[in-house]
Amino acid sequence: MSDVAPETLDLRIAQLAPHFTVTKPPGAGLFPVLFMLHGCGGPRPFLREMTKVALAAGAAVVVIDSFAPRRISRVAAFATVCTGMRLRGRERAGDLYAALAWARTQSWADVARFAAIGWSHGSWTIMDALALRAGAEIERATGLSGLPAEPLDGLAATLLVYPYAGPGSLTGQRDWRIQPASTAIIAGRDYIVGDTRGALQRQRARGAPIEILVFEAVTHAFEDREAEDPRVRYNESATRREHDLLQAMIAGLR
Repeated sequence: MSDVAPETLDLRIAQLAPHFTVTKPPGAGLFPVLFMLHGCGGPRPFLREMTKVALAAGAAVVVIDSFAPRRISRVAAFATVCTGMRLRGRERAGDLYAALAWARTQSWADVARFAAIGWSHGSWTIMDALALRAGAEIERATGLSGLPAEPLDGLAATLLVYPYAGPGSLTGQRDWRIQPASTAIIAGRDYIVGDTRGALQRQRARGAPIEILVFEAVTHAFEDREAEDPRVRYNESATRREHDLLQAMIAGLR
């Protein structure tokens, strides 16, 4: 069960929404909406740069902070979330379902043009959200009741950045309920989640429209100038390429 008031979808929204970071282009909308899901270490400063890229492409951005409502510090996240002891992808999928439900009530949101980008654990969350079976399984996994028949309705595209697809992940094991156009970025020197191409290729063989791109000679979290982990190195050219892919994804929503 979830740490965040799992009884109803409305309660989950009430817990999460005060911690959303919402940024919109000028004007009244309707805007395509990009949902950002951080990695297991929590929101990082580079999300601000990614937000600027999305805004320039014409999208509103909702950064979903899954840790603040649960009072998970960065230290606690490394000890529990990054190790798989707490808040696995299928449980956190409820946060994505709740964010989309919230966005459907916003006058500025184009509910037919939703997209999601996730980094590592965030990608795990997106992919498990797609793979869970509608109805009772989703309710058990997320702890949520009161969900619409298809909680990801309107999700047209995803960008999966150095996605986790190891033990506990549903990636490659079952078909996605819906099939958003997806791009996965694999870091060629990722010593944190490893090479997840096999699981993604199995998912693609099941019919998921995933383009798999390998960024050679870059590490996990290659966008993070302030990373403390010695296995991580900032790479400017790879970050620019990621920005280009994000812009292209948003442009494709039109």
